[in-house]
Amino acid sequence: MQDMTPLEYQHFMLDRARTAKLATASADGRPHVAPIWFDLDGEVFVFNTEATSLKGKHIQRDGRVSICVDDDTPPFAFVIITGVAQIITPTPEELVYWATRIAGRYMGSALAETYGKRNGVPSELLVRVTPSKVIARSGLAD
Repeated sequence: MQDMTPLEYQHFMLDRARTAKLATASADGRPHVAPIWFDLDGEVFVFNTEATSLKGKHIQRDGRVSICVDDDTPPFAFVIITGVAQIITPTPEELVYWATRIAGRYMGSALAETYGKRNGVPSELLVRVTPSKVIARSGLAD
């Protein structure tokens, strides 16, 4: 097992579309984990979510989050990010831009615009998480 450098874990998260798991806390403290599509803006984790979803409501109430991106095939690897989610108030064009950019990673360029328009609507939140702590390890089975 070895620690990944910041460049290595950024490549790990971006080289192929891996679904992240977002952990938030409900008002009574119960954990909630949900899969999300994401992209990076430098070191900042970016995703969008419906404002009325559980994760959206949790983030609006308490921005503390943890995010896990992993590879479940040998020799296994993971990145865990802890930080505070910031809800951005984008222009409509910025929201569509990020929704399209994120969708393109997961659905390919042919469907990116379709999904970007579907997910870049006013009821969506644009969320940015600047990591306060990163744990990134690879070669867990080595």
